[in-house]
Amino acid sequence: MTEVETSNDAPPGTGREAERAALLQRLEDLTADEGHFEGLGARHWALFEDAGTTLIVTFDQLDTIVASEAGMPWGHAFAQDRGWSHLCLIAEGETHFRDTAIYRHFDRLVDDAFFEDFDRVLFYGHGHGAHAACAYAVTAPGAQVLAMNPRASLAGRDVAWDRRNLAARRLDFTSRYGYAPAMLEGAGKVVVIHDLSQREEAMHSALFRAPWVTRLSAPLMGERIEWALRHMGVLSTLIEAAMEGRLTPDFFAREWRKRRAFSPYLKALLDKVESAKRRSHAIAICRSVTRRLKAPHFARRLAKLTGEKEPQR
Repeated sequence: MTEVETSNDAPPGTGREAERAALLQRLEDLTADEGHFEGLGARHWALFEDAGTTLIVTFDQLDTIVASEAGMPWGHAFAQDRGWSHLCLIAEGETHFRDTAIYRHFDRLVDDAFFEDFDRVLFYGHGHGAHAACAYAVTAPGAQVLAMNPRASLAGRDVAWDRRNLAARRLDFTSRYGYAPAMLEGAGKVVVIHDLSQREEAMHSALFRAPWVTRLSAPLMGERIEWALRHMGVLSTLIEAAMEGRLTPDFFAREWRKRRAFSPYLKALLDKVESAKRRSHAIAICRSVTRRLKAPHFARRLAKLTGEKEPQR
């Protein structure tokens, strides 16, 4: 995040608090004519942009929005470009969107038959928002869901084997909207993407086992699946396919093949092979990459592995 420069004698209202206030004002102004913007308790907000009969529901972090170049939730431009309506839940901090004020907000949407105004609805989330996308989808029967790295729950007794974020166990995952897989009953097509090469990720994935759930794997990307797909240039295509209910394993496999030109994935693959001391496999990877791409890192690794002189470019 790019911090605003401040000095010790900076006047009140500068820095992070000023950025925060400016963002909240922008979001209120954005929905002055169409939609709404409201606070939900002390650490959450709901933004609704009314633009059409296709709705995407997203979950975002306040700090991420403030730090972004556009200074808006990423879903704003994404939905605007496609003529979609947009409902965005915003959290300040690692709340995992677990708050009674959010429960009441979705209850009110159900009471108002809000989701019935839309022909198509997609709940989308990654990281902290992935659990929320699954959990709150129950409020819109028939909605599609696309969730990357979703946690089924972080209640200690349910997932004692996942010790990656112990602080989150203080949150309430046992009351309403708590156990994400159970909240997907009544959903349309649900796609969850985990890194099945990681033990905890694979175990969470196994809990999403209903017949209407498609479980996909993006190995070696850990908890950065959304980041990787965005930088590979395929995230928008996947979201559009999910909205239309056509994000199948074959569709994903075709897009995921683009990892073959994605340096972070290739480096993670090489690191894994080298850590397993599989020298011949590492050489094969380096040769494949250097034949296809301008990849100095792999050229250097190949020279070290084979004792050959690094080719000049």
